[in-house]
Amino acid sequence: MTTASGTFAPRPGAAPLPRMIRAQAALETRMLLRNGEQLLLTVIIPTLLLVLFSAVRIIDTGAGRSVDFLTPGVLGLAVMSTAFTGQAIATGFERRYGVLKRLAASPLPRWGLMTAKTCAVLVTEVLQVVLLTVVALALGWSPQGAASLSGVASVVLLLLLGTAAFSGLGLLMAGTLKAEATLAAANLVFLLLLVGGGVIVPLAKFPAAAQQVLQFLPISALSDGLREVLQHGAGVPWADLGILAAWAVLGLGAAARFFRWE
Repeated sequence: MTTASGTFAPRPGAAPLPRMIRAQAALETRMLLRNGEQLLLTVIIPTLLLVLFSAVRIIDTGAGRSVDFLTPGVLGLAVMSTAFTGQAIATGFERRYGVLKRLAASPLPRWGLMTAKTCAVLVTEVLQVVLLTVVALALGWSPQGAASLSGVASVVLLLLLGTAAFSGLGLLMAGTLKAEATLAAANLVFLLLLVGGGVIVPLAKFPAAAQQVLQFLPISALSDGLREVLQHGAGVPWADLGILAAWAVLGLGAAARFFRWE
């Protein structure tokens, strides 16, 4: 039996860029779903907060049922916990242990790694949104804007821009700070934004001067935009989308510029 010349000849060189990104995204997704500590942060904590504050009226959330106010904010919190806190900590320790240093020797560019990590985050967020939606509906949540195509499109766009914004900020932190500093800073920022980002406590409860600053935070824009659509049935929240888009451009741009592999 004979074979044509060159049939089994090696073809050295990098794989096509889309294939490299898909392979890295699949790996990142498997690692993310296997990490029990990150799943606790990204899934269990938002779910417990939703159930606790909906069942017990600890904080005055204004007129109407607490679950109608809380659910959009907790959905925003889920995005932040996955795209920012969880990703920053995981990437920071990958950088410390030399994983990123080895990836730097591969043909995968920095922006390709960021794209792959963001894709993995999106997969996790889909699971989060489904779980939190089921829990909220069981608690009596009645979303107003989810019945229209424009409302659904607004929610999806808000979540995508929120993911991009928080992913960029998380990667920027992980790529510039030491792992221990990233761990402390990411958890601290998570707690501060949980309290001051309109997730659980309405921004109207803060002094007027503080509101003028807090409303421009990415978590505030994400929570407020989701609340406008899902609680009040409003149209496209252009102002909140603009804030998130600005944070996404700044965060991802800075991460691509200053991210260090080691």
